[in-house]
Amino acid sequence: VAVGKRSRHSDELYSAHVSQVPGQDEGVRTKAEGQAGRWKGNAFVTPAGAKLEQRLGQLAIQTGGPGLVEIGGQVQAWLTDNIAGEGLLTVFLQHTSASLTIQENADPAVRRDLMTAIDRLAPQDGGWVHDQEGPDDMPAHIKSSMMGSSVQIPITNGRLNLGTWQGVYLGEHRDNGGQRSIVLTCFGT
Repeated sequence: VAVGKRSRHSDELYSAHVSQVPGQDEGVRTKAEGQAGRWKGNAFVTPAGAKLEQRLGQLAIQTGGPGLVEIGGQVQAWLTDNIAGEGLLTVFLQHTSASLTIQENADPAVRRDLMTAIDRLAPQDGGWVHDQEGPDDMPAHIKSSMMGSSVQIPITNGRLNLGTWQGVYLGEHRDNGGQRSIVLTCFGT
């Protein structure tokens, strides 16, 4: 199935993805120039027949208690083995008492402050009705809902296209942690 739009100047159908945005490193543009297609402004346009693939994977991440666990390295390792070009990656957590987020990866104080802030919003002593699994369970569900269970990341030249100071984190919200399952779904070339 061709995805894209018709050019104003011809009946040829194109699909497009941006391989360079203004101010981005020129190395991205150089690598993409070897692919079938052409540059149109800041977008690298590939013929409609370019092969778009879907890849699925899973990660198991062990956590040791409340905190943010950096998982970008494991996600990139899976991506390196599965997608060589451009695309979009969805990272989805299969749990309701943990979360995923993209956050600063330079200063650990940011992650501590983020966890402190969400602890204040959903404290264990909040008088929650749902407490069959312990006093940390309902606050964990609330924190998971606030932070989210998935993130989407663009893929450029087979790499996570994150900002300079961004990392991908699993937020563990239960006191004892455990093994967390993450599903990876990537559409790309």
